[in-house]
Amino acid sequence: MSSRPNPFQWIAYTYGAKLPDTQRDWVANDLMGTMATPRHLFRTQMSFLPIYLVLFFAFPGAIWIRALMVLLAALLALIFSTSYMNQNRVRRLQKHGLGNSPMTYRQQAEARDIKVQYEQIYGARRAGADGEGRTVAEG
Repeated sequence: MSSRPNPFQWIAYTYGAKLPDTQRDWVANDLMGTMATPRHLFRTQMSFLPIYLVLFFAFPGAIWIRALMVLLAALLALIFSTSYMNQNRVRRLQKHGLGNSPMTYRQQAEARDIKVQYEQIYGARRAGADGEGRTVAEG
């Protein structure tokens, strides 16, 4: 696997920058590997960190009120980042030239297994129906 990005590259990547082609394997693993969903959630929360800091330090009031304000912002960011996870994944994959599928490696493997099972069950039926030469109107 290719090397990890340095901290500056990772911060730029968090905000949507393209990493060098030498790190394409790392990007693929980051977006489609076993921990892709937790990584996505962590990455998006890190991109909101400056906003959280401004919310906490720029507003007057008791610490618990400011902390709850940041918590509300974090929960909203989490909801939206979860909602748009697949679109974000596809865009990052396209940017790095890695395809258009929003599925992780595990989801792709499950889809292949389901397709094989489907073909085993219904493939013979389809082949048998095609061999009879009848149409639905003739049947």
